[in-house]
Amino acid sequence: MNFTRRSVPFNPSTDIPSLQGKVILVTGGNIGLGKQTVLEYAKHNPALIWLAARNPTKAQAAFDDIKSLLPKPCPTTIRLLELDLSSLESVKSAATTVLAESTRLDILMLNAGIMAVPPGLTSDGYEIQFGTNYLGHILLARLLTPLLERTASSSSSSSASDPPSNPRIILLSSYGHNFTPKPHGIVFSSLRTDGSDLGPYALYGQSKLALILWGKEAAKRYPTLTIASVHPGVVQTNLANGATGSPCWVQVLGKLAYHVLTGVEQGVRNQLWASVSADVKSGGYYVPVGIEGTESVLAKDEELAGELWAWTEGEIGRFLG
Repeated sequence: MNFTRRSVPFNPSTDIPSLQGKVILVTGGNIGLGKQTVLEYAKHNPALIWLAARNPTKAQAAFDDIKSLLPKPCPTTIRLLELDLSSLESVKSAATTVLAESTRLDILMLNAGIMAVPPGLTSDGYEIQFGTNYLGHILLARLLTPLLERTASSSSSSSASDPPSNPRIILLSSYGHNFTPKPHGIVFSSLRTDGSDLGPYALYGQSKLALILWGKEAAKRYPTLTIASVHPGVVQTNLANGATGSPCWVQVLGKLAYHVLTGVEQGVRNQLWASVSADVKSGGYYVPVGIEGTESVLAKDEELAGELWAWTEGEIGRFLG
């Protein structure tokens, strides 16, 4: 997977514009790409970054490390937000906190995820990878969409004290969306089971395909927002360490390959680019950095996107009222 030939040059230090006055939320902000994303944003002086993570102790450790790497004094406030994406009640609680304490939201970076874990269910009874990677994130996005839209509306008539904004939702998908169950892409009947008959990588693939499809459909429904999905590349993160549902030989191979993978400082660039570049097309899927149009045929299936949207709204509707 060599996508560097047409890659867009992007240096976070110089190419992220001033974020002064803006509010950002990053899921999975305690480790890997999420932690690096928070660090890179904080260097550009946003008003507030919500560092969302499941484990408060690990979130605090990440916060302390990030602060130690920033110049002093640093005008950016970083707030910790407890968020367990495998629990829809936890997602709703986190969104309620953000809505109560933030008057704007400029970037929603849906970064967290799990891969190839053993078969299991979320606390709400969904297949664990789909429930965590997709459904928890989409409920968070839907609950925070009114705030994003208000930010877009206020920017169109902003005063000198309000920073201009093009609010964005960035969904971390993966090249792994190609590993979906064929020919369906998403096996809806599997989503309320542990999916063990499909295998861990097919389950991972359908969760990542779903993020791309939702992004394309949401781009039509929320024209004042920019919504894009990205593949970060094959990056040195903790994701593979959690892939304990893989065969043993795959786990061993993954550990051996770890040190030749892209580091997080490089791997984070595509999602950062998508969150700030004027060249991003809403509904697009991008591979590193800024290369569009490499998604699978299933990822371009408008009928499947509509079916997924309807299914999703039916599942999370009780949390949206």
